[in-house]
Amino acid sequence: MIGTTEMGVRRFGRVNWLGMATLARREVMRFLTVWSQTLLAPLITAGLFLAVFALAIGPTRGEVMGQPFVKFLAPGILMMTVIQNAFANTSSSIVIAKVQGNIVDTLMPPLSPLEMVLGYVAGAIGRGLFVGIAIWTASALSLGVGLAHPLWALMVLVLGATLLGGLGMVAAVFADKFDQMAAITNFIITPLAFLSGTFYSVETLPKVMRDLTHWNPVFYLIDGMRYGILGVSDAPPLQGLVICLGVTLAVLSLCWLWFKRGYRMKP
Repeated sequence: MIGTTEMGVRRFGRVNWLGMATLARREVMRFLTVWSQTLLAPLITAGLFLAVFALAIGPTRGEVMGQPFVKFLAPGILMMTVIQNAFANTSSSIVIAKVQGNIVDTLMPPLSPLEMVLGYVAGAIGRGLFVGIAIWTASALSLGVGLAHPLWALMVLVLGATLLGGLGMVAAVFADKFDQMAAITNFIITPLAFLSGTFYSVETLPKVMRDLTHWNPVFYLIDGMRYGILGVSDAPPLQGLVICLGVTLAVLSLCWLWFKRGYRMKP
């Protein structure tokens, strides 16, 4: 019969490009609709961080890794803000849908688990790019921060948004309430971001703390962004890239598995 398909063959082909693009567009429109909260607020917060450190420590602080202290801070604060917003984009979307009971609207359309993962991640990358480019532009205009390795900086920014977007999905699938999500953010994501070389070079830490920091994948994201913008880093950039790629693949694989099984998602 016309319009029918063989058993096991998807009507939309191997990849439901329309469905995946629609999910990605929905995720992007979520943060664009409230741009003052999702885009402007992070820019102001990053500016406040730089202003406070510049006024309180900048005049008396010497160079760090051969860079003025405020310039040294800029890439770390940029990356920290990007990953926090990428995490918030996926986690808030799924948690709100679960609490409101409309997560079924995402689960019912003909989307495979991989397509759902990629759709959510696309929203996280979009928000990360908006925030990252805005903060870099402001830093370039106010501090004269350039781009030592532009393609590397862009690659690390996308990788960071992908990794934290994936972690946002993991956290949101696990959490059933807003306070559980807040606990994960406050006690896991924020410490990982702050204790990863954002405000200091890890080479100044005691050996035990330095060794622990090297187990933190966020450290390699911030260090990689610093290399892309300033051309300096604490760890070999290629090593950090490989580690972050491995962790990102593991996190996205877990998201795919949980979506496939409907773990803590199906009512």
